[in-house]
Amino acid sequence: MEKINEYIENNRERFLEELFELLRIPSVSADPQFNDDVRRAAEMVQQRLVEAGAENVEICETEGHPIVYGDKIIDPSKPTVLVYGHYDVQPADPIELWTSPPFEPVIKDGNIFARGSADDKGQFYMHVKAFEAMVKTGNLDCNVKFMIEGEEEVGSDNLGIFVHDNKERLAADVVLVSDTSLIANDIPSISVGLRGLSYVEVEVTGPNRDLHSGVYGGAVGNPINILAKMIASMTDENNHITIPGFYDKVVNLSDAERAEMAQIPFSQEEYQNELQIGETYGEKGYTVLEQTSIRPTLDVNGIWGGYTGEGAKTVLPSKAFAKISMRLVPDQQTDEITELFRNHFKAIAPPAVKVEVRPHHGGQPAVIPTNFPAYQAASQAMVDTFGKKPIPQRGGGSIPIVALFEEALGLKTILMGFGLDTDDIHSPDEHYGVFNYFKGIETIPRFYHHLARQ
Repeated sequence: MEKINEYIENNRERFLEELFELLRIPSVSADPQFNDDVRRAAEMVQQRLVEAGAENVEICETEGHPIVYGDKIIDPSKPTVLVYGHYDVQPADPIELWTSPPFEPVIKDGNIFARGSADDKGQFYMHVKAFEAMVKTGNLDCNVKFMIEGEEEVGSDNLGIFVHDNKERLAADVVLVSDTSLIANDIPSISVGLRGLSYVEVEVTGPNRDLHSGVYGGAVGNPINILAKMIASMTDENNHITIPGFYDKVVNLSDAERAEMAQIPFSQEEYQNELQIGETYGEKGYTVLEQTSIRPTLDVNGIWGGYTGEGAKTVLPSKAFAKISMRLVPDQQTDEITELFRNHFKAIAPPAVKVEVRPHHGGQPAVIPTNFPAYQAASQAMVDTFGKKPIPQRGGGSIPIVALFEEALGLKTILMGFGLDTDDIHSPDEHYGVFNYFKGIETIPRFYHHLARQ
């Protein structure tokens, strides 16, 4: 490992600048106006993999954005690691809330500020640089396959097709992903659970056109008012979701498991101060750590309708819209929850309006065991670099492909992320610590080293 550490240190500035080049590309997969940029990011990933020493590197076309594949097979008898990541990013809006331009990376207070810095360009690029360090110093202990996609932020629809069509090509012993967080920079952790997702858009239609709110107001149902009441009715006074059947398949943790979760260091006061909120507002009867990991949720992600421009326009709108996401836990199924939502939303709509529910994307929840060799290798790698054993913790986010890898390839996934919950992913001023970037590059080769000796 000494040669690897020396190589990393000698190439530190280049490793940063290469990441900056990637971050400058606005590879927003959700917006067609950025399609050329998404392609440009894929081409850069392809180039960097070749330069790092990967073989059989190619851009694999899909019905949407491409997947970049590359590998390095040193010995078929050795373990094979399939590295997954994504080069697409969330939209930067609202851009006016950024303190520096979202696609002009800068380092402030030890953090790299840019859209995609933590999610997921900074994290997957650690694997490319760690791989380079292992190859160039002659210390690659395992076979490696890379699969870096460009549609994670829009549901990974084409990844499933690619995985099912390339099972032999993607055959491995374990999947390695860095797209999650540490508890803190001095408290390492490995994610062992992810919530699933059901994401829908709803449309509520009242009159056949926008109306004068004075002439028609009071007699004709206002879609925005009605939508707000419908959404409000979906949770009760305890913030418990009221959709019939929603909790039927939820796996409740035992008292012992909840007691173990309670050992994770957490300060509610610091949490509230950091967010500048007077109190938390989750499901009653559960701690914040439980509310954000082992309990399902329903949240409005966006709502609009009527007149929102400057000044006043006294309009009674014809339509109102909302985007709603539901985070799911084992053993909830995304398709079932989407259908339960659809049926309930239509059932609670008054005759004054018509409603439509359009599913967007989703994914299944996942739980990862801690008693298999790859997890032990990841744990020991973190012991080597952090000096303490990582804490297994469940995360609140969703990575739908984890369930896909197990279903299609029969592979478990190691979620060895190096971000922090305070990195503001999906928000203005997303950032990623320089410490975290290099700690990842330093730790990943040790994972390969320990896995090869398991």
